[in-house]
Amino acid sequence: MPGVNSGPTPPAGVDLERPSVARIYDYYLGGKTNWAVDREFADGVLKTFPLLRDIALANRMFLNRVVRHLARHGVRQFLDIGAGVPTEGNTHEVCDELSRAECRRPDTRVVYVDNEPVAVAHAEILLDQEGDPHRHAVITADLREPDDVWEQALDTELLDPHAPVAVLLIAVLHVHQPGRHGADVGAESVARFRELLPSGSLIAISHATQDGVPPDLAESFTELKRSYDLASSSDLIFRSRAEISALLDGWPMLDPGWSWTPEWHPEETGPTVRTITFPSPSHAGLWAGVGRKP
Repeated sequence: MPGVNSGPTPPAGVDLERPSVARIYDYYLGGKTNWAVDREFADGVLKTFPLLRDIALANRMFLNRVVRHLARHGVRQFLDIGAGVPTEGNTHEVCDELSRAECRRPDTRVVYVDNEPVAVAHAEILLDQEGDPHRHAVITADLREPDDVWEQALDTELLDPHAPVAVLLIAVLHVHQPGRHGADVGAESVARFRELLPSGSLIAISHATQDGVPPDLAESFTELKRSYDLASSSDLIFRSRAEISALLDGWPMLDPGWSWTPEWHPEETGPTVRTITFPSPSHAGLWAGVGRKP
């Protein structure tokens, strides 16, 4: 699946005039599902903000740890929203890797959700080649429409609406989610998912913040936001740590509570994950946590 303009025709609806957040992130992670417009933008960003690639990789490491931790503690249903372009270490791959390590039959069910045509198209290809149609699916839906996401996810018949579901909102809420009148509706969407999910369900969040990071990183984030807002398909929005934590206010948090991504259960890091080291945990720039619905 070459990520070049001379390669296969992109799926219908793909905008190759502006860089895509999902495809840029894929490039940061070393993926190949990106085009020249994405790579040129990303290379320009990395030239002045080289730490961003490690921040992206550390976020991917957080996903790996969350999935392993929850699966190890009995969670068997995952709804990965804003999953992005498939790349190494997807949710279902992490689950199945853990199952093999524990010498048990893979039994976790994963539904991927995205509204980016390239992400959905390549997820479909990946699952056709390597997935299990009885346990894995991808749907085209939008975080801004939680009821539709939930309805489509249940329509796959992979998720039991009466059993706990782990919703993954990994590095998606700091991408501006404009509602009908242009204002960000990310927090409202999270609130609605909290209502829809059955008791015992979990929501995992990682979110970029300038709050509490080193001064040079805060400045880099300011420039990053300016670059994305001017040139990419989506704007960025950086909440404070208190604002991020408030997204799951009232739900008990899994240990260690809210933390920087490298501090969340480092012992859960899978054997195939690339290790990232920062001068301090706050250099990772993403505030993260997992809450459980009472």
